[in-house]
Amino acid sequence: MRKIYVFDTTLRDGEQSPGVNLNTKEKVEIALQLEKLGVDRIEAGFPAASPGDLAAVNAVARAVKNATVIGLSRSREQDIDAVREALIGAQDPCIHVFLATSPIHRKHKLRMEKDQVLETAERAIRYAKQYFDKVEFSAEDAGRTELDFLCQVTELAIKAGATVVNIPDTVGYLNPHEFGNIFKTLKENVPNIETIQLSAHCHDDLGMATANALAAILNGADQVEGTINGIGERAGNTAIEEIAMALATRPDYFGAQTTLNLKEIAKTSRLVSKLTGMVVPGNKAIVGANAFAHESGIHQDGMLKEKTTYEIISPETIGLKESKLVLGKHSGRHAFREKLIDLGYELEDEAVNAAFAKFKDLADRKKTVSDEDILAMLEEKLIDTPEVFSLETIQVSYGNQSTPSASVRIRSAEGEVVEEIAIGNGSVDAIYNAIDKVTKEAVELEDYSIKSVSQGKDAQGEVHVVLKQDEVSAQGRGLSTDILEASARAYIDALNRLIEKRKTPGRRDKMSLI
Repeated sequence: MRKIYVFDTTLRDGEQSPGVNLNTKEKVEIALQLEKLGVDRIEAGFPAASPGDLAAVNAVARAVKNATVIGLSRSREQDIDAVREALIGAQDPCIHVFLATSPIHRKHKLRMEKDQVLETAERAIRYAKQYFDKVEFSAEDAGRTELDFLCQVTELAIKAGATVVNIPDTVGYLNPHEFGNIFKTLKENVPNIETIQLSAHCHDDLGMATANALAAILNGADQVEGTINGIGERAGNTAIEEIAMALATRPDYFGAQTTLNLKEIAKTSRLVSKLTGMVVPGNKAIVGANAFAHESGIHQDGMLKEKTTYEIISPETIGLKESKLVLGKHSGRHAFREKLIDLGYELEDEAVNAAFAKFKDLADRKKTVSDEDILAMLEEKLIDTPEVFSLETIQVSYGNQSTPSASVRIRSAEGEVVEEIAIGNGSVDAIYNAIDKVTKEAVELEDYSIKSVSQGKDAQGEVHVVLKQDEVSAQGRGLSTDILEASARAYIDALNRLIEKRKTPGRRDKMSLI
């Protein structure tokens, strides 16, 4: 069975999703989970974008031991030098150099002729090769590049020392037949093509990213580039989990497979969703909440008789488990610990005790605590936010014929407790105005969203906010069975992150790349 290498760009292309900005700790946390998932290559960021991103890439490079860590670079010596610095300490470093090749990019972005593109690419690859054994070259917008010129570019990249040549459908323009034909043509016409790996990098603007990547595999691609949950620029990238499960489910058709640990898929998806704030749609393939849900009576009847009538993938394959333990306020610590193990968490006694206390508090407010409740509670607790401010109490007064008001009591890191009252256009606005009075921070609320992490009238709500102060922005999350409490916690979490960011020079400026 032919191996397909998995190049994960969640930390680079995925982070370019509008509204997503990961700090260094979050990048490392995701990278370590990607390592558990078994991805072959992790693109950690674009070091030349800012000192902050260079430092984050370096932190990932030093933390990851069992995957190639990659830094992105334009075809410029200063970018290549930034990647060199960022990947100091990496066990297996690789540089990813790119240059646009399509007529529209040559004319309007680069203002270069074909010979200038070839010369620039060759110079960059040769310069990078002096410092890296592994060099990937991407012909940006290859999908709209003339095939004969793309063959020229690929041949030149091989001669200059590239070990991987990537063919990006940068704007998601192609259909599977067209994209597959590019790989077929390169395989048949480029000398020494067998000495390097061909890679596919697809965007989902027309909803065909996964189909195009699979077409590339059928036509000889050795590597697929994508992101967890399919996040990324505009409509996103190829979803890694979809490629992995398509190959695992249809080995008879594709004759290829990844070496991912499929049981880590669900956990990785949850972590990326949690830290990016990007909610996975319920109908998302493989990892959506409804991917293994059956409501139709006909479907349910079939499932009860034989699961494979309506399930081509079992939830256990991607790390989901059906619960047999119903947890509530009368459950003991032993049952809770067993549930944690069942969900994939083996914690130390102190961590179990802390989680159990939080679980008991939640169980007092809910009749039944679901797996989703426990996972959300754990993942929130595992994310460390420096607590400059913490919420003590909150009280809200609301009537449809009166002006909403809110009283909050907040403790500072120094132990000082301050209480303030404020009014607002609504209950949440009143809470946020009261918090602003206590903290004396002038911020702008850029985004506010609510989602349910479990089912029922007593479901826990998760609030996600984005705050901006001058040019600095930060995300915050809050979890509670009470939406107003969750809103307050999310706002304070974002404030704490914002204050922490102000202390860190070299904030990251995201750039739109391949």
